[in-house]
Amino acid sequence: QVQLVESGGGLVQTGDSLRLSCTFSGHAWSSRAMGWFRQTSGKDREFVASIDWSGGATLYADSVKGRFTIARDNVKMTVNLQMNNLKTEDTAIYYCASRGGPHPASGSRDYDGWGRGTQVTVSP
Repeated sequence: QVQLVESGGGLVQTGDSLRLSCTFSGHAWSSRAMGWFRQTSGKDREFVASIDWSGGATLYADSVKGRFTIARDNVKMTVNLQMNNLKTEDTAIYYCASRGGPHPASGSRDYDGWGRGTQVTVSP
């Protein structure tokens, strides 16, 4: 069983930076790709970024490309999302996700483990 716990959310202003962290516990960390999704009220969960088992391959949504960076620490079993130049439209609950396969993926159905989420609010 996989457990994921996010941290690092908060209230920031437009243009600020924020770093989210996700701690993994359970089995098969080294064979699992990881991802970040976000969701706002009334909308479907939206893909943000994903990283493969080794940390060598990443995938980003167009809306965050060039501003967000996903990285993983395979010793600490954590995955981070560095968010720079934040915009008001980045406001959402951010979820960490884990999938059974080693390669990055953008579909929420590709993931079988989810954290509870952390709120990110970007004010004008």
